Formats: sequence, C-alpha cells, structure tokens
Amino acid sequence: MAQQELKRELSNRHVQLIAIGGTIGTGLFLGSGKAIQTAGPSIIFAYLIVGIALFFVMRALGELLLSKTGYQSLTDIAEEYLGPWASFVTGWTYWFCWIMTAMADVIAIGVYVKYWFNVPQWIPALIALVVLLGLNLLTVKLFGELEFWFALIKIITILALIVLGVVLLVMGFKTSSGQVTLQNLWSHGGLMPNGMSGFLLSFQMVVFAYVGVELVGVSASETSSPEKNIPSAINKIPLRILFFYIGSLVVLLFINPWTGLDASQSPFVKTFRLVGIPLAAGIINFVVLTSAASACNSGLFSTSRILYNLGKNNQGPKSFSKLNKNHVPSNALLVSTIVLSIGALLSKLIPDQAFSIVTTISAICFIWVWGVILVCHIRYKKMRPKLHQQSTFKAPFTPFINYAVLTFFVGVLVIMLFSNETRLALLLTPVWFIILLVIYWSRGKKTTHLKRR
Repeated sequence: MAQQELKRELSNRHVQLIAIGGTIGTGLFLGSGKAIQTAGPSIIFAYLIVGIALFFVMRALGELLLSKTGYQSLTDIAEEYLGPWASFVTGWTYWFCWIMTAMADVIAIGVYVKYWFNVPQWIPALIALVVLLGLNLLTVKLFGELEFWFALIKIITILALIVLGVVLLVMGFKTSSGQVTLQNLWSHGGLMPNGMSGFLLSFQMVVFAYVGVELVGVSASETSSPEKNIPSAINKIPLRILFFYIGSLVVLLFINPWTGLDASQSPFVKTFRLVGIPLAAGIINFVVLTSAASACNSGLFSTSRILYNLGKNNQGPKSFSKLNKNHVPSNALLVSTIVLSIGALLSKLIPDQAFSIVTTISAICFIWVWGVILVCHIRYKKMRPKLHQQSTFKAPFTPFINYAVLTFFVGVLVIMLFSNETRLALLLTPVWFIILLVIYWSRGKKTTHLKRR
C-alpha cells in the first residue's frame, strides 16, 4: 500500500545537508578542544586519515545502494550479503549508536540554554526533544528544510572563522596570546608535541567527530532521484567535511598555539574572544546550540527510520512499521524520543563519566556499521560480478582498499585499549552484541525477512 512506503521528498540539497548536519557537531565545536590537547597540531593528520578512510566506506556504500533499487536501509544490504543475523545485529546496533550519539546532544542542549537562562538543564532538553519530535512527525520535507538551515548556520560559522583567520594572518594580527602566524603550527613542540602516543590516542574523538557521515545511506530510500543524488552526495560530502574540519582546525591552530587551548571549553569560543569580537561567547553558544539541535534532529530521523525498517522486516515490533498520514513512521519516532529522554536522565546521574562513555560506545558501534558496509561490498563483488561490472558508480581500488580500511578500524579499537578514558567502554560494548545474538538465536527464523528479488 502507498501509505506503507516512505515518501521520497528529499532533494539533493536535503540529502547533502542531512549528512553534513549530522556529522559537524559536538565532535568539532566541543570535542576538538580535547583532541587538540591530546595530539597537538598532528590532530590535523588524524582528521585527514579518518576522513579519507570514510570516503572509501561511502563509495562502497554508494555502489551497493545503487546496485538494487529495493534497498531501503543498511540492514537490507547486510542480509543480502552476510545473512539475517548480520541484518538483525547491524540494524539494532545502528539504532543504538545513534541513540548514544543523540543522548550527548540532548544533554548539551540543556547546558547551552542554561548559559542564558537559569533553569534546570533537563527542561530545555525535554522541550527541544518535544519540538523536534513534532517537526519530524509532520513531513519528511519539513525535516529536510529544518536540517538544511541548522547545517547552514554551522557552515557559515566555520567559513567565517576560516576567512577571519586568513585575513588576520595576512595582516600579521597580534592577539593576547601572540602573533597570528603559520609558525604556531610547529613552533610549540613540533607537529607531534605529545609524541606518537598522543597522536594515536586522539583517534577515538576524531572517529566520533565523523559519526553520521553514512546517514546519506539511511535517507537513500527517501530521495527524489537516488541515481543522481546519491553519487553527487557521496562524492561531494567527504571533501566538504574535510574542508570544514581541517580548514577550521588549521585556522584555530595558527591563531592560537595549541598550548593555549583548553580541553574543557570550545576552541571556537576562545578564538573569537582572542580576536576581540564583541559578544563572542554568546554568538558561539548559539551556534553550538543549533549544532546540538541539528545532530539530535538527525539522530531522531535516523533512529526512527531504522526502527521502521526493523519493524517492517520482522526484526522488531510490527507497530514500528506503521506510517502516519504524512508517510512518517510516527510510532518509531515516539519510541526513539522516549528512549532518548530516559538516556538523558541516566547520563545526568553520572555527568563526569557519561559523555566519555557515550561517545566511545557510539564510535565503536559506528566502526561496526562501517565495517559491515566494507565486508558487504567485498561479498557483493564476489557474488555479483556482473552487477559490479555494469555499475556506473564503482568503488575505487577494491577489494584492496576495503581490507586496508578494515585493518585501520581494528587498529583504532586496539588503541582504545591503551586509554583509561576509553578502555571501560570498549570492554563493555561487546555485551551489547552478545545480547543481540542471544535474542536473534532465541527468535530463530523469525528475523529472516528479505525478499530475494
């Protein structure tokens, strides 16, 4: 029936801004301060390496999505090439890691609003959730427009910072911390002031900064022209993200020596204060507020579509697959919102450890999802050689690059074992996968759903 299908109302600009909006968030505006303190200027190379790796993940995803028009989610691809168990585990894991990511954003919204209004932080957090839920319930196109403007605010801010930095560099401007110069990148202990260990330990936060880049895959079933829009989004978005991240980080580091940045505050706030822009803290606080709202908005969209597909494919309650009159999975949206509310409360109870644990678990789960995409592409190339040959959007350097990126992801997980802040979350996360596998085997063949087309 028509009402039981998601409506294709997202244009090319919506798809591209959804992925950008879901990715550029707390990882850059807040998390980069901690990452810079860990790695120093070498953090630039960490962002570059992870960005390149994820570009190849997205190219593999793009070829898979366009190889069969029936794919509506990553779980469909996982079942096609790895089996029902992979579909079940990946589907619920993708929902879980987006919930964990959105949890941090919900808490952040309350903190940012408290900057202006002295109210308990759970109140604005709850209001934001209700508002975002209401907007998502209306139409897919409204979600796209909302995310478009959210992302645009972040992009304008980053571009303004980059332009400002270049102007100050040409002027030879002096701040309270010294002259704006490129030498600030290497004149305070070199590019790797904390050695190779500091560089490697920064990868967890860098990986978290990129979570959501694959959101273009979740929104693929709702694009007006997938054959045109998906390749365009995949080819352009990684380069844009690299520009936004690396461009802003380079500017931050030649305006401020890395030693002058505090891991506990946004380096963007510090930079605008240093150059003497009035109301800098308020401006940046507004930007990071919209950034958190944007990431939470993307999280609600993503998790609701995941639950929709899990319900539709008999991998979750059937009620998740029901759509309202606007072709939106309203039940799935409500469940995700409720879980997010509970999660925000739990995170508030352990404020000192919550953010680190949540972001680490999110990064680990996203590594699983990205790894599944790469493995599925390897299987696709072996099982469907004719489809690969006929593809107009072939992933480059396969299968070698797939194995190389998978090895890199394993290396990042090993590195997490050596950090006190990430070790606990890394050791706890396998419990989630064990629980899912137990549930899957206890349900037996009920989770087998994909119609062989």
